[in-house]
Amino acid sequence: MSFGRKRTFLAILIVGATVAASAGSAAASRPELSLGLQQELEAGVGTTTSTNWAGYAITNRKPFTSATGRWVQPAVSCDNLSSTYSAFWVGLGGFTNRSFAVEQTGTLANCSSGSPRYSAWYELYPAAPVTLKLAVKPGDKLSATVSVSKKTVVIRLKNVTTDKLINKKLHMSRPDTGSAEWVTEAPSGCDNAGNCRTLPLANFGTVAFSHSTANVSRHRGRISDPVWSATTIELHDLNDPTNPGAGANAIPGAIGPDGGSFAVTWQQLTPPTG
Repeated sequence: MSFGRKRTFLAILIVGATVAASAGSAAASRPELSLGLQQELEAGVGTTTSTNWAGYAITNRKPFTSATGRWVQPAVSCDNLSSTYSAFWVGLGGFTNRSFAVEQTGTLANCSSGSPRYSAWYELYPAAPVTLKLAVKPGDKLSATVSVSKKTVVIRLKNVTTDKLINKKLHMSRPDTGSAEWVTEAPSGCDNAGNCRTLPLANFGTVAFSHSTANVSRHRGRISDPVWSATTIELHDLNDPTNPGAGANAIPGAIGPDGGSFAVTWQQLTPPTG
């Protein structure tokens, strides 16, 4: 199945989380949780509809050198024994139909068998994912920056509330700098054979992003800067009863007057009848 963008999945293994989704013969009892490129359903003027991303992306003819943003870690509502998942991140790459990688860092808010789990991570596809030793709890203020210079990628993730900073200088053979993003994502579950599908999106309520800026060709600006093109990304579930991800949308609000703040809100779907 294709939605107009590559369906490349970026594997990120979440320590302590048990993925219980299954999908016929392709499923495994413990599929690997993954993040990937945007899976586009439909594009409009200034807006695209995705099955796994919600937020904002910007593009420019010149490569981006960095993206920065802040968010407040939301609390997930775990009201039953099911497992649900959500990710919040800042990154470069992964948005356009020419994308081949994503350089990203952020946090997770999952429900595992009815219990909330929070963690931090970064990922540089195709390298292996890394879980960061950064404690995260609801209400914490996070600040993230991803920078690229040739083949060097710098990942900076700070828990502003606890004043704990993780700073990583890494090497990547082929970074993707064709876009910058501030995203809430519904992760995917992948079995050992590489079969992947979107997992149920956790009820995170609302997550607030702010201070969203990017750099391109020595120019620094916020999402609404006219130097680049901004796209609103709405996460619309397929509402397919055979898809374990069915059940919720995530919709970003308008950019605030400062040009770099917005909120993404979880929306429950009514299951199809008949």
